[in-house]
Amino acid sequence: MISVKRYGGNPILVPSKDNLWESYAVYNASVIKKDGIYHMLYRAISEPKEWQSEYLRVSSIGHATSTNGLTFDNRSQLLTPQYDWERFGCEDPRVEMLEDTYFIFYTAISTNPPSPSGIKIGVALTHDFSKITERHLVTPFNAKAMTLFPQKLNGKYVAILTADTDNPPAKIAIAQFDEISNLWDKSFWTDWYQNIANYTLPLQRRSQDQVEVGLNPIKTDKGWVLVYSYIQNYFTQNKVFGLESVLLDQDNPLLILGKTNGPFMVPEAYYEKYGLIPDIIFPSGGVVKDDRLRLYYGASDTTVCSADISIKELINQTLLGALQIPIVSVHSGLHLVRFDGNPILTHIENHEWEEKAVLNPGVYEKDGKIYLFYRAMNNDFVSKIGLATTQDGFHIDERLTDPIYSPRAFFEKNDQGAFGCEDPRITQIDDMIYMFYTAYDGKSSKVAFTSIPVSDFTNRNWTWKTPVPISDPSVMDKNAALFPQKLKGKFAILHRLDVRIWIDFVDKLSDFSGDKWLGGKPLCEPRKDKWDSEKVGIGGPPIKTKLGWLLLYHGISAHDKKYRLGIMVLDKKDPTKIILRLDNPVLEPKLKYEKEGVRPDAVFSCGSALLDDRLFVYYGAADSSIGVAQIDYSSLLSKLEEIISA
Repeated sequence: MISVKRYGGNPILVPSKDNLWESYAVYNASVIKKDGIYHMLYRAISEPKEWQSEYLRVSSIGHATSTNGLTFDNRSQLLTPQYDWERFGCEDPRVEMLEDTYFIFYTAISTNPPSPSGIKIGVALTHDFSKITERHLVTPFNAKAMTLFPQKLNGKYVAILTADTDNPPAKIAIAQFDEISNLWDKSFWTDWYQNIANYTLPLQRRSQDQVEVGLNPIKTDKGWVLVYSYIQNYFTQNKVFGLESVLLDQDNPLLILGKTNGPFMVPEAYYEKYGLIPDIIFPSGGVVKDDRLRLYYGASDTTVCSADISIKELINQTLLGALQIPIVSVHSGLHLVRFDGNPILTHIENHEWEEKAVLNPGVYEKDGKIYLFYRAMNNDFVSKIGLATTQDGFHIDERLTDPIYSPRAFFEKNDQGAFGCEDPRITQIDDMIYMFYTAYDGKSSKVAFTSIPVSDFTNRNWTWKTPVPISDPSVMDKNAALFPQKLKGKFAILHRLDVRIWIDFVDKLSDFSGDKWLGGKPLCEPRKDKWDSEKVGIGGPPIKTKLGWLLLYHGISAHDKKYRLGIMVLDKKDPTKIILRLDNPVLEPKLKYEKEGVRPDAVFSCGSALLDDRLFVYYGAADSSIGVAQIDYSSLLSKLEEIISA
């Protein structure tokens, strides 16, 4: 448990009727201590007045000082709207000192009423809080809540900010700069924003929730502690404002070491539950002394309050809060990094068999070359299997003009309408390549498999064996793959029956002869209130590692119906046992080509490949095109081992 001790003298700052510019509300304060003096920067709201030819309340940034961090006086107005990009208000400051300069980040409002295009981040620079030396617009896009890490990391300046706060889902993300002037370089931010998915910390548990940067990152010997705002049910009348925490790696702040599994502080005191906007607490500042964090926060958008928290307790709960029993289920911070050149494969309109879409490739690696067995659809939604190759993992070197496999059996064809061979998964055992796939006859989906000798495949002699259906035709069964080796003399097969992943073992594949079907026992269930709450199914065949069998899988959320990818590890001797299942996805639909298509909001993988210590994961994006994302393989295994050993 994290013990939160609210200051008995709360609130510590209230509106001043003597100063019209702060007579309506004061809240969301950021505090920094220098030479024994606490400097508080806070949002101040005036009584209604004529401003920019309108009659409204105006937000500005106030400054106050204290010698004990709790009693603040010497209040003055530090920042008022000056430029067009902030003409209707300066809000919610965060201050950090770097290289003898105070950087004051704030929300700049340029439209009335505020709109996403008129809510951006500004920054003001000062050396002494008496004179502002520079002032700049930072982001060219909608954003709030930005601050700097208090030191360079790996020779770079590092910032953390919340993008798309008013174009949800909001994203807490990391930006790194070579020069401090990059902070207000529009071209830098334009390039950064195009690839924002690669810089986003995956903190949201549900799409209907909101996140926003709170305090400046706090350096500890365990990593960087970030306390942030997590607002549940943000788009309803039943919002729940809470404070949560995440621990970031000391050298790589994109790597999450752990996070609290829910809020450690919610509105409880009367000054948090009653005010201009009731039931709000918002973390905005903090000062650390020894093991104690003095937290500053806004209460009911009316006053500034303070609370005391143990840093040690915060870290312990951050590291342990996501543990689940019986499966270790911890937010790892691991995520796949998309290739900037995605999608790497798209449909070809003048190829009738792939004129509609290409998606969900099975993957086979041989002699440093990666083969993509991709599903292709025509405008009648008939699916066939095409082949493309890549040697660097990213760029397509060759793409055959004709399919290498087409529907030919009664259980994957019909006279009209959609049918075909879908979502292949490839496994080599000995000298044979096996392709498990979903056979669809227009009415039901079932698992089928075929095979081809490696030598024939290499010579492009398409001698595929007659396909065999291996799942009960009375039920829907999909997403099947073969383990890459026999286990205790048996073939091991994963598949998705109902909404779960199942595992089965057979002596011989020839046992499937029309009266024996896949079954086995359930391996993995959907998890209530998580990203994989509705259905789960495998990605590609499992990968043998020193830790166990590494399995990428997909999950569908009951809340937003999105397809995401996650990771689990199966016991190396008994793969019916899951020894690790990460709490958060490693890839989710965020970019346009993943969110718009035949099946919007879907990333779906049927295979991956290892090349030069990189794990390349190929996936269908919105059932329309093919992308690739990758991760350092050794680092992935090290992180998974660390979590398993915790």
